[in-house]
Amino acid sequence: MIAVVGTPASAEAHDAYDDSQSHPLRLVAYLLNPVGFATEWLIMRPIHFAVSQPQLERVFGHTPHEDPFSYDPYRGEEPEGY
Repeated sequence: MIAVVGTPASAEAHDAYDDSQSHPLRLVAYLLNPVGFATEWLIMRPIHFAVSQPQLERVFGHTPHEDPFSYDPYRGEEPEGY
């Protein structure tokens, strides 16, 4: 009974370890990544949502993003008679 209970279960990682993960700054990245993720979702995205409202775009100087599937850059609104 002790042999069955005392034997460790086999441990398997879901991802193989390689030398690219052995850099000491990788530990810092593991700690900072959740902070950056939370900052993006809790602070930056709500700010972007607020300043990208059609009524407020001119106030904040927001311009729509370029079409990622086109080669044409965003030119903004062209003045009359252009």
